[in-house]
Amino acid sequence: MSSPVLRYYEMGHGVTAFSSTRHGGCGKGTYGSFNVNKYCGDEPAAVAENRRMLCAELGIGTDNLVVPHQTHGTAVRRIAAGFVSLSADMRDMLLEGVDAVMTDVKGMCVGVSTADCIPILLYDARHGACCAVHAGWRGTVARIVERAVDEMAAHYGTQAEMLTVVIGPGISQEAFEVGDEVYEAFDREGFTMGRIARRYDKWHIDLWECNRIQLISKGVNPDKIFIDGTCTYKNCGEFFSARRLGTGSGRIFTGIMMK
Repeated sequence: MSSPVLRYYEMGHGVTAFSSTRHGGCGKGTYGSFNVNKYCGDEPAAVAENRRMLCAELGIGTDNLVVPHQTHGTAVRRIAAGFVSLSADMRDMLLEGVDAVMTDVKGMCVGVSTADCIPILLYDARHGACCAVHAGWRGTVARIVERAVDEMAAHYGTQAEMLTVVIGPGISQEAFEVGDEVYEAFDREGFTMGRIARRYDKWHIDLWECNRIQLISKGVNPDKIFIDGTCTYKNCGEFFSARRLGTGSGRIFTGIMMK
């Protein structure tokens, strides 16, 4: 029987952190073969089976898998213990328009879906809390990862210097060609363009570095930020890439769970 092929990250004792690859599921075509996102056009039966397989791999029930419907905004949703007792419709409603999810509940896997955008995992060992963040270029400009750190501080007492962070697979600067309007959006928001942008035929933006800079500005120890460094655009055989496969394709799921 198939099982998902996951890339695991070391974030500390008692924590499972990972990014899914395209392998080990039952999806077909541009959704082949492992996609757990039900919002990207995949067959519902394939998504359900892939979710079942992922949860079996993690040793949890499917109600403990939290997959938000992201909209490139900055909404951060706190997942409390009562979440699993809600109806499926209510859970979907709470996850609508959400681009970061955080929890202090053990056995709850929170994650985000990407296919070139940047997934970021935050773990606060001291307070037993974690967060998954979806940072595309719009979310990065809007400083969603900074907001996530603030929300963890507000709800769990998180101190940024105690966080361990993984920045998962995403599009590299070399592959992320953008129009002048995107460059200008970063410039308007006060980013140091000499550090994050490079001109080829067009501008290219380094989203990994943008988010690393934001984390450091909040007080995260640079030595505790791990960047996976895998470019999804260049490695679309292993990871989904919307720029290579089109938007009608699967999504990487990057999740974190405290045991």
